[in-house]
Amino acid sequence: MIRRRAADPSREDGGITILIIGLSMIALTLILGIITVTTVHLARMRLLDAADAAALDAADALDDRIYADGVGTAVPLTDDSVWVAASELLGTRPMPDRMRAWSLASGTGTPDGETAVVVLTGTADLPILSRAVEFLGSSITLTVESRARADVELVPPTP
Repeated sequence: MIRRRAADPSREDGGITILIIGLSMIALTLILGIITVTTVHLARMRLLDAADAAALDAADALDDRIYADGVGTAVPLTDDSVWVAASELLGTRPMPDRMRAWSLASGTGTPDGETAVVVLTGTADLPILSRAVEFLGSSITLTVESRARADVELVPPTP
């Protein structure tokens, strides 16, 4: 006849501790993920704000050809005038928080001679993951594009 041992109630001690540690790790991972995503979104919005300001400044930058060709329905632009105006504005503007570097990217210019397009690329500095991403040999790069146009309202002369 085989005897069965009675279950030892002390063997169950500590089971809830592992569950609490596991759930705490999941909650901490979610909190850190939310903080990181929020930081990236805020850095992107600040970069977009700078690109908007640069595009607005470039849209009303007068090029030398305005004296020969006139204005028309919008301020005439060239790729060079957009690039120079955007560069000058970004040179005088302080870099946003949580940005390590920023620069104008290809695509900055004017597609139609009337619309200023500014493409701005920046490297974000995240509070938690930046060191881990650098360890992997990469960085968090954000790219935004902003467009602006300076339309001219022609008022007919009064008789």
